[in-house]
Amino acid sequence: MTELATASRPSSNHLLRRDVRFLGNILGEVLVHQGGRELFDNVEKIRETSKALRADFVPELYEEFLTTINKLNPEIRHQVIRAFAIYFQLVNIAEQNHRIRRKRDYERSAGESVQPGSIESAIQDLKNKNLPIEDVHKLLKTISLELVMTAHPTEAMRRAVLDIHKRIADQMMELDNPSLTYREREKLRDQLLNEVLTLWQTDELRDRKPTVIDEVRNGMYFFNETLFDALPDVYDELERCLLKYYPEQDWHVPTYLRFGSWIGGDRDGNPSVTASVTWRTLNIQRGLVIHKYESVLKSLIRKMSFSTSIVEVTDELLQSIEQDRASVELRTIEAWTNEKEPYRIKITYMLQKLQNMRNEAYKSTSQRYNSVDEFISDLRLIQRSLRHHYADFIADSYLKKLIRQVELFGFHLAALDVRQHSKEHENAMTEVLAKAGVVSDYPSLSEEAKIELLNKLLSDSRPLLHENAALTDSTKEILEVYRTIYRAQQEFGRDCINSYLISMTCGASDMLEVMVFAKEAGLFRRESDGSIVSTIQSVPLFETIDDLHAAPQIMSTLFELPVYRETVKSMGNLHEIMLGYSDSNKDGGMVTANWELRVALNELTAMATKYDVKLKFFHGRGGALGRGGMPLNRSILAQPPHTVGGGIKITEQGEVLTSRYSMQGIAYRSLEQATSALVKSAYLAMKPEDAAANSDEAFWDELMPSISETAQTKYQDLIFRDPGFMSFFKESTPLSEVGELNIGSRPSKRKNSERFEDLRAIPWVFSWTQSRYLLPAWYAAGTAFKAYVDGDAAKLETLRDMYKNFSFFATLIDNLQMALAKADLLIAGKYADMIKDSTIKNRIFTLISEEFETTKEMILAITGQEEILDNSPVIQESIRLRNPYVDPLSYMQVQLLSELREKRANEDDDADLLREVLLTINGIAAGLRNTG
Repeated sequence: MTELATASRPSSNHLLRRDVRFLGNILGEVLVHQGGRELFDNVEKIRETSKALRADFVPELYEEFLTTINKLNPEIRHQVIRAFAIYFQLVNIAEQNHRIRRKRDYERSAGESVQPGSIESAIQDLKNKNLPIEDVHKLLKTISLELVMTAHPTEAMRRAVLDIHKRIADQMMELDNPSLTYREREKLRDQLLNEVLTLWQTDELRDRKPTVIDEVRNGMYFFNETLFDALPDVYDELERCLLKYYPEQDWHVPTYLRFGSWIGGDRDGNPSVTASVTWRTLNIQRGLVIHKYESVLKSLIRKMSFSTSIVEVTDELLQSIEQDRASVELRTIEAWTNEKEPYRIKITYMLQKLQNMRNEAYKSTSQRYNSVDEFISDLRLIQRSLRHHYADFIADSYLKKLIRQVELFGFHLAALDVRQHSKEHENAMTEVLAKAGVVSDYPSLSEEAKIELLNKLLSDSRPLLHENAALTDSTKEILEVYRTIYRAQQEFGRDCINSYLISMTCGASDMLEVMVFAKEAGLFRRESDGSIVSTIQSVPLFETIDDLHAAPQIMSTLFELPVYRETVKSMGNLHEIMLGYSDSNKDGGMVTANWELRVALNELTAMATKYDVKLKFFHGRGGALGRGGMPLNRSILAQPPHTVGGGIKITEQGEVLTSRYSMQGIAYRSLEQATSALVKSAYLAMKPEDAAANSDEAFWDELMPSISETAQTKYQDLIFRDPGFMSFFKESTPLSEVGELNIGSRPSKRKNSERFEDLRAIPWVFSWTQSRYLLPAWYAAGTAFKAYVDGDAAKLETLRDMYKNFSFFATLIDNLQMALAKADLLIAGKYADMIKDSTIKNRIFTLISEEFETTKEMILAITGQEEILDNSPVIQESIRLRNPYVDPLSYMQVQLLSELREKRANEDDDADLLREVLLTINGIAAGLRNTG
């Protein structure tokens, strides 16, 4: 299995081709060793035929290909599926390694040249534009990016498999070491052979759904492996570049880039996320970050051998050691006996204080750190003493990075967002208000009446109910979440939880309900001087197209309420708003969702400006094209510059976390590019005259609504108004089988319902990707563009001009290209053959096929390209080379689904068949990538 490598065109990729060939040969050895020559020959025949069909489709060869696949006996078929799936895993490892290699090669050969997309390129650009240092300071205070890990179930691979991938990647990197001897290279190859063999003999499928705590620990993997070091390294590089181009002062960049998490806090549709799980999550996070600090301090204690026989440390350091001796008992840490090595003595006490944080008996005592500030104070004290005896290099090399890590991660590691569905709050509020004798039927009130009542309750400092009031378990759990947040802020620091997100926010009352419950728990209070203190913010999640339309008025209504406006003031006149890319796409289609999100961004920003409020937009992007997926730096630059002043949050989930943050070099490069994009965007917001906005942009903004409306009508005619659509979707995609993959703790539906509205966006997109339609990522775009042009050459020229000069439209078109390139309607047609009603099948598949061709035709006309993705030859080539290896898995998946469903229709089941189906899902996900 080596052809994918040798077919690559660019000569600069010879090392990538070498690596893929090398890993492919090793996999071939494993196949022969484990399955015999028959397995290897079957895999090679299927691969060669699939490749030939992609090069030149011959109907007779196609039938022979299908016959070969259909005649595989179950045991061989099972192994063939695994062979292709594991091959993609190895190719993905090689590609990731090559990304790191290319960056290193560039830096090695570029000399004084600056790499595009780097932090240095952004700072150099500021200098070249003569931006004064005062404005640079202002710019740095405006940039803010929080990347939020979620447990959305789009990562199909087990952690055990990812651990093997990490070992293979590390060993492949070592192969680039030019000093290796022949024997060392042979030993490395033996190690890699063992790892691939281990991969072959490791079950890639989970035997149960992960628990929420499993997901929490999976998320911790990325902090432990890469982010704890990669994040401060990005800050260090930014400060290095600032010092290089603005050397007139020392730089300490304010905190602008950090990670947050939903894992253990997102309870929307997941009854397993309880208040106690959230509390346990925060303890796990603190446990990891304390462990990381201890590891750094233990490393420091080995290096800090400075002796007072030779140097003079500060009195401040010596006094602090005496204070520690008087207040901290060394129980689990051995005392340092050399009195002439004060740094080692000091760090010994610091380690003990960190360990005591795990013990409730020492809470609120001087024997532990009770705040992050206390820990930083000790570190800065050591840093000052080092500088006192001119050990500046040590202070800069070791202490500076640790201080930055503490500033970034505190004692909570990552801010945990809490999320719940608005309906759950309404149900709890209904019971609480009835029990308190306030109103007997809260849901029957009009929105205006609800706002009036909740505003009144929020203004009243008295509690609604006694803490131990008799309530149903569901309402008790809702209230317990707020009490847990209050307790967490006391224990882990104010920054551990700041945002309470409300799914399906439809009105201002949805947000006021959260604040009333926050008041009951002490998270909102009015001080004696009349001022309001709020330590939690209700964050609306606007998801559907209708909700996006209503968003500006909802927020305006809230900002008109004095008590709510005071709440926002207590949060620094900054308000967070989340926009849902997944559900808006599911609701209105690709074109309409993207347009409506842009409109909402602009209208919300304009509205908030009137109230002197800055907005932090939280972009709920997924990994897939149909859920807003794109590279991190592009997702930042895709936002209108004037909308980023309050900061940006972006979800990072599933396979995106693995692809971006499982390897140190790639994590660093991704965060470096994000920082560069942030600086560029902030500059354009500060200097809009430099944005070079096309004078026609206002005209383009005026014509986009009609294009969007046409697209939405076309999309909803099929999705919502065609009575056969749900049957088509369920029967021609592996929707129900994806739900059996055990890749997430959360159910695939918000309710036990068959309604389309209750289906989550992730299985919706994942299923269409598996069946090679990728329908959510492109459907209705062609009709919308064609209807606008309507045979008018001048209008087509307008769209071409928009593609060249309108960044929003260019991003939209390029995402459509990616989706079209990955879709395959020939294979999708085989999935459609599983539909029982031929009338439904023929009608809807014809609609989809015609729209696919129309969209492809219009994209090529707009871009002026001969083929889809001609503008991105590297991606085009990658997809072209991967497809022949994905195709066999798709055909086998259709065969297996048909057999499994026939058995289940006869009230029979087959665990082995299901297992094979799930293996094909894993393999296709690895081959197509960004699938969820």
